Amino acid sequence: MRLGINLGYWGAGMDSDNLAVAKEADRLGYDVCWAAEAYGSDAATVLSWVAAQTERIDIGSAIFQIPARTPAMTAMTAATLDSLSGGRFRLGLGVSGPQVSEGWYGVKFDKPLARTREYVEIVRKAMTRERLSYEGEHWTLPLPGGPGKPLKLTVHPQRPHIPLYIAAIGPKNLTQTGEIADGALLIFPAAENLEETAVAPLRAGREKAGKTLDGFDICPTLPLAVGADKDVSALADMFRPYTALYVGGMGSRKQNFYNQAARRMGYEKEAVEIQNKYLAGDKEGAAAAVPEELIDRTTLLGSVERIADRMRAYAEAGVTTLTLSPAGFGLEDRLASLRAGTEALERAGLA
Repeated sequence: MRLGINLGYWGAGMDSDNLAVAKEADRLGYDVCWAAEAYGSDAATVLSWVAAQTERIDIGSAIFQIPARTPAMTAMTAATLDSLSGGRFRLGLGVSGPQVSEGWYGVKFDKPLARTREYVEIVRKAMTRERLSYEGEHWTLPLPGGPGKPLKLTVHPQRPHIPLYIAAIGPKNLTQTGEIADGALLIFPAAENLEETAVAPLRAGREKAGKTLDGFDICPTLPLAVGADKDVSALADMFRPYTALYVGGMGSRKQNFYNQAARRMGYEKEAVEIQNKYLAGDKEGAAAAVPEELIDRTTLLGSVERIADRMRAYAEAGVTTLTLSPAGFGLEDRLASLRAGTEALERAGLA
């Protein structure tokens, strides 16, 4: 099992620290460094900055938001980043959610699966450098009846095939991701039920495409906090606001994929309470309502030995790249967490 690092969002006052984290992950032999975007920093600029100051580690978008860019623009960006980084780019895509898609980008959040499928098809086609024409429900290239003509990408990508990942959490999205992508970006995954919540639908999608899971990258992101096992409860408390935000406030009441995921994990009553409090403006109450067990099952907490045990469980469940999001009170804590991650992987016998 490989290790990755997720820098999250840029522009939160820790930019120099994030760069130091990326450089240390590069030195330690981490496989990939991901950057995110929502409605603040964009991932492409961050990744170019990180690529320029690292040597071996891959850079990946987790995610480029589909409503933010036309598929042709994404192909251009992917080809450019892959060229600038010397063939180290991984393209992660996702539809975001209804609040961001419609509120920030002005793009209707409808038929996300069909939209994603068409988007991937156009990106793949553009990356082959053949002249781009496409007729779909959501995109038609060139536009009919106008002066446009089929064009081809002028940039030569460093590699003919850039690995393409999709952020997926629902069963239908996971199945489609297995069918059309090279990897899946997961969030809030519990090793104990990863087979039914993620791996099985991914496998079904691969089978639909006439493939197996061999070579397919199952890549969850897990917050990491290192400390004594007796302090696990206190470590879990660090992630209460984070979990409450996703389960309670990410999306609308009817369309919150993370809330639905928590319900599928067996926390239906708690998911309802968290969402009700969060949407009512009681963020502290929502955080307090998050079960410690839910946090512990979806993060890496405690001693290196405890984290190593959890890593083994994820590897046995089918995870191929474990992406860490190290927490800490300052840069030195985060760097220490990175080093603890590599130590735990070695103790787990997975390095």
